[in-house]
Amino acid sequence: MNPSPDRPDAGPLRRMCWIFPDRESTRMAETWHAMFWDLYAEAAEDLGMTWTRHSPDAVTVDGTEPGRPRVYVDDAPVSPGDTLFITALYSLPYQQMDVFNQYALATVLQQAGFYLPFPPETSLIGNDKLATLLHLAGSPVPPIPTVRVGTGRDVSRHLYEVALGNMTYPAIVKPAGWCGGGGINLARSVGDIRGLASLAQGGDTTLVVQPYLGDGTVDHRVYVIDGAPHTVLKRTPQPGSAVANMSHGGTMEFTAVPEELAKATAYFAERLRIPFFCLDFLHDGQRFWFSELEPDGVIPRVPGDPDGTVQRDITRARFAAYRDAHARHLADADGGASPSTSPTETS
Repeated sequence: MNPSPDRPDAGPLRRMCWIFPDRESTRMAETWHAMFWDLYAEAAEDLGMTWTRHSPDAVTVDGTEPGRPRVYVDDAPVSPGDTLFITALYSLPYQQMDVFNQYALATVLQQAGFYLPFPPETSLIGNDKLATLLHLAGSPVPPIPTVRVGTGRDVSRHLYEVALGNMTYPAIVKPAGWCGGGGINLARSVGDIRGLASLAQGGDTTLVVQPYLGDGTVDHRVYVIDGAPHTVLKRTPQPGSAVANMSHGGTMEFTAVPEELAKATAYFAERLRIPFFCLDFLHDGQRFWFSELEPDGVIPRVPGDPDGTVQRDITRARFAAYRDAHARHLADADGGASPSTSPTETS
């Protein structure tokens, strides 16, 4: 059963602050506003909350009084009682300089008592594709075989090839921690991997190598909310393409959750225990393979949902789940009672 986004006043949450590196180009910022940023703000307002976006440096913490940290977003005080921070890591090439600041800030906020839907340890698991597969190795849907390759000053020695003995070709080679279909390449031999690794060396980009499941492989993204599968975003690549993302010419549609994936969700929910995440599965025409975890997966506008009805429904359910989890966090922190004050509230 899908979670309801319309439960009245599940908690005192009033503000959701999304921590996101402020490095987008003017062109891409306009794209993200139209695709989901504006919708996120509208969906939050529907639920009596605000959603705002901030770079890590917008948060200031006064820790001069032991046990009573005071936290400010820009120059406005916030408290664990009314605010949560969305801190899923973003590590695209132009965001690399922000990676440590994102992790450090998330840890500081966690220690200050704020509820984080994506605590730092979850971002670590979700940001590296092999870490994800190892953490979720007991998945009832088999994980796609993966080799992780570091690229540094000794990449020309090809020492990583010791781990490629079981790899089949053609193979997919892609960054271990990017998103959006960026950097995905098809390698038909070890020689191709050598060339891609030498290019990745330029940015110290860690790679993963996986067997290519074949032309026409379809990606199924399951939106999991409060531990239950909500909706699937089905992404189909163009003929001859190894990438299903719409930015690479793929098509997208919202569909019902396949029974096999619905049954598997309980395992993932038990292992992750966060109110919202996305699971990507690849279907090769015969079977599903578990591909990756997206803690903050995009909820896009798709052609079959021109009014954004499904997109808005998923977003509202996601934010309502955050509100409910925030209320539980406050209750747990106060021994079961809903606190009216918190360590960072100022008089």
